[in-house]
Formats: sequence, C-alpha cells, structure tokens
Amino acid sequence: MTITLRPHQRKALNEMLAYDKGQLIIPTGGGKTLCMIHDIVENQKYIDNGSTIVVVAPRILLAEQLCSEFLEVIDTTHTHVMHVHSGETSHFSTTKAEKINLFVNTARTAGENVVIFTTYHSLHRLVEADIEVNTIYFDEAHNSVQRNFFPATEHFSADADRCYFFTATPKHSLSIYKAGMNDYEVYGKVICNVPAPTLVEQGYILPPKVVVKQLDMVQDKQMIADRDCENLIETIDENSLDKILIAARSTKQIIKLLSQSDFRNELAKRGYSCLYITSKTGAIIDGQKVNREVFFDTLNAWGKDPNKKFVVLHHSILSEGINVSGLEAVLFMRNMDYIGISQSIGRVIRLGGSQKTFGLVCVPVYDKVGISTAKSVQAVVDTVFNRGEAAVSVCLLYTSPSPRD
Repeated sequence: MTITLRPHQRKALNEMLAYDKGQLIIPTGGGKTLCMIHDIVENQKYIDNGSTIVVVAPRILLAEQLCSEFLEVIDTTHTHVMHVHSGETSHFSTTKAEKINLFVNTARTAGENVVIFTTYHSLHRLVEADIEVNTIYFDEAHNSVQRNFFPATEHFSADADRCYFFTATPKHSLSIYKAGMNDYEVYGKVICNVPAPTLVEQGYILPPKVVVKQLDMVQDKQMIADRDCENLIETIDENSLDKILIAARSTKQIIKLLSQSDFRNELAKRGYSCLYITSKTGAIIDGQKVNREVFFDTLNAWGKDPNKKFVVLHHSILSEGINVSGLEAVLFMRNMDYIGISQSIGRVIRLGGSQKTFGLVCVPVYDKVGISTAKSVQAVVDTVFNRGEAAVSVCLLYTSPSPRD
C-alpha cells in the first residue's frame, strides 16, 4: 500500500529520523498514526535481524483500532503481531510475562519482527517480561504521566532504543511529586509541533464553531431530563445536524435522559438512530446490546453514509483517540478538563462531506451553572485554533507524597 504523507507528517518523520527520543505535538485529525506507521516502514528497510516495536494506547478499543490501521499498511510477511491487554482480539494475546518473553525472543531468534499493541494499564507487563524494545510509540501520551503508568513509561524511555510521545494535549507538572511531560529527561524535547491553524489553512481539518445556549434552571429534579431532552432536540433542529456526539456528565445522566424523557421518541420521529456506550452499560444501538466491535463498525459505516442520521451519547469512551467518521457536532452536557474538552472537539473537526465547513461545539448554560464549561471550551478554542498553541494542562500540586509512595 502506497502512503502519501502530508507536509507536516513528512516533517515529523524527518525529526524522528534525527532524534531517538522526543515529543510530537499534533492536533487531533493531523494523522499522527500515519507517522508511526511510516516510521516502522522506513526503519524495516534497514533492519536485518528483526526488531521489537511497541504501540501504547490509553484504551483497549484504541489499541485494537491502531492495530487495524497498522496492518492495512505494514508488510506482515516477516512481522508477528501480539496484543498485551485484557481485551479480546483475533491476534495472539497475553498479559503473562513469560509468554510475552517467549513470543518476542522466538521471533527475534528467527530474525523476524514483532509489533506489540498494549495499553498504559498493561505496559508494566512488558517491563516484567524483560524484553528488548527497539522502538516504542506512546499514543495520547498525556496519559503516561499518571502515577500508575509513569514507572513503566520511565523504564522504556531509558531502555528502548527509540521512544516517541504523540499527543495533541501535553500534560505538564510544576510539582516535584507529580510527573509531567516537561520532564525532558524522560520525554525528550518537543521535536515536532504542528499548529492547528496551519492544518485548517491547508484544508486537513476544519475550524470549530462554539455556540453557547442560554437555558432556564429547573428546580424540580424530575424535570431535568425533560429540559435536557428539549435542549438537545432544539439544538439538533436549529442546526440541521445529522451526525451528533453528545458528551454526558455520567452514565446516570445518559440513562435518565433515555428513560425519563421523550428523547428516544423525538429522535425516532426525526429519523435518527440512537447509540450509546459506557463502561457500565456496554454498547447499545437502537435499544439492542451489541459487542464493541459491532458498535464501532456500525458507527463508522453510518458516519460515512450521507443518508444516515444518528446521535451517539457517551461519558468518556469516545472523547480520546477513537476515530469516528462524519461527526458534525459535539453537544456538551457536562464540564470537562482542558484535555477532555480539546479531545472532544477533535472528534468533530475532521473533514466530512462537501457541506461540512466547521465542527459545531454547543454548550448549554443554565443561569450561572454551565458558565465555567462555556469559558473552558472557548479557552481551548482560542488557545489551539486562534493562537495555534498546544492545549497544555498543568498540575500545580505541591503536596507531599502519601506514605504509600
């Protein structure tokens, strides 16, 4: 398969050839996955005795998605694929250190390559396996600073031959007790920083358009679901939206919206399908429970279908990394942190049909409640899309570590 790289992707590849470690700050929709894939393809040309490559993702779903995208391009004639996480996959999968070691070393002894797809939760299993890693890619690398994940990140930063951290939303720290991507000994310096306005100007992503909607407060808790329903349906109607992502505050809010209001019926009357996915409920399409593979295959197929209308609700699963075709708008029903807002906006700024000229971002404000969300969303848009800076979040915690540390 021939890979055509965009100018910013070619620049990223050149920097990866020049540096063995570093951070690549690329906005959502900028094609960072293709940078990883092409780096593998380029390096396989120069490797005679096999190599071990690790791809780290924040979720099992994303690890599986990355695997599918990699295998569309890389030649697997002399390359073996392994997953190290607790999810189901058609490839060899284990979290046992001795099996990981045996799989990798058997392939390496035969002069073959190994590509391992894992998650931050399971990365420590690779440390325990005591394998030699030639190249490791950290996707959505801001996750690596979490206390449970940082030790394994630090290990491979020092131990792997090449180490790259990809994110649109770097996380820094001003505390000696919390890890941050401004620890350049671990993360390396920023070797590639792609401004979002550049990608907008070149036609690779769309600009977001923020709409703040003023709503009345509801005193009766029993009427909150009705108010949310009315707001969402009104927003969909007013903006003639066909493919909508709704970011809810919690699973409970999703369930109440669907069970205590006419939201489903109102959508059905307008010809919309309704999908939702949470860690508690699993994946649901039009009232039917499905496995996650079916859910995402359906979601992407519908995203590419110009005649299909749907609404997909989630709490956090869809905000980071997962590619969904065709989404036109994100409607916030909750406040989120700086990274969550930026990642959610990133879901709707990918190119769509010829009629799509921006990604709509809608925030409800109920008197004083919701103003912080609106301000946070606008701050992200100003930083990333107007000033062309990365959406950096900073930990200011200076408290001493707990005894367990």
